Amino acid sequence: MTVDPRTADGYEVSYRDSQRLRARYYLIGALLARYKKAEVAMPGGCNFGKRPIDLHLKGFRALGATVIEEDGMVKAYAEKLIGTSIYMDQVSVGATINVMLAATMAEGTTTMENAAKEPHVVDTANYLNMMGANIKGAGTDVIRIKGVPELKGAQYTIIPDQIEAGTYMTAAITGGDVLVKNIIPKHMDSLTAKLEEMNVKVAEWEDSIRVMADEPLRAVNVKTMSYPGFPTDLQPQIATLLAVCNGTSVLTENVWENRYQYMGELRKLGADVEINGRVATIHGI
Repeated sequence: MTVDPRTADGYEVSYRDSQRLRARYYLIGALLARYKKAEVAMPGGCNFGKRPIDLHLKGFRALGATVIEEDGMVKAYAEKLIGTSIYMDQVSVGATINVMLAATMAEGTTTMENAAKEPHVVDTANYLNMMGANIKGAGTDVIRIKGVPELKGAQYTIIPDQIEAGTYMTAAITGGDVLVKNIIPKHMDSLTAKLEEMNVKVAEWEDSIRVMADEPLRAVNVKTMSYPGFPTDLQPQIATLLAVCNGTSVLTENVWENRYQYMGELRKLGADVEINGRVATIHGI
């Protein structure tokens, strides 16, 4: 995809256009960096429970922006953005990336502590650095961004999607043999460890993983966590696999408060699952 922003001159994203993209809140950080103004609709998306963007807004305000929420819109503006120290009250991929975007063209240095360490945070920082940004520490819990006066164009290849790769890897549920190509095996470590614990054979190469499930599967316990822990976005996939393992598994969702709504559909297929708040007890069938 080629993006040419040289003719762009607006900082308002209509409510209608905003609705086309769950991740539209990233436009706030990008527009603040470029124009020092942004008007974007509040995010929507799947009903996993509360999905606030208060950490994003806290970061923008810390950089010197005035942020107002009204009529379903977020309106942010600043005469200039000033680098500062920001502590994230909790680890948030979205807030880390969004504040990083805004801080790329702020005056001075911004330090983010308790930052998210996910691969796509690192990937975003690498891309921005190729465009002329000065970001260090991505992939650790402290990221430092030295503001630059402008960004330039760059060519970049985005990393493979670890959630797509993990979804294919959990196709071990078929009892088959799956080769997933063009991935970064290191990003899959938490899933690979659980699959091997479940008696699945996993072979890794430089950019591919082979998953073989030709023996009975064992029940395991899984807890979702921030990277490098087990991803919440692979929780439904691993739950489906656990539903056909020998024994009882305990699945604990530590990120979202309401991410078991699909279990009703699994039960229609015969799954034996008990839900107690954030904990799902799965009896293999």
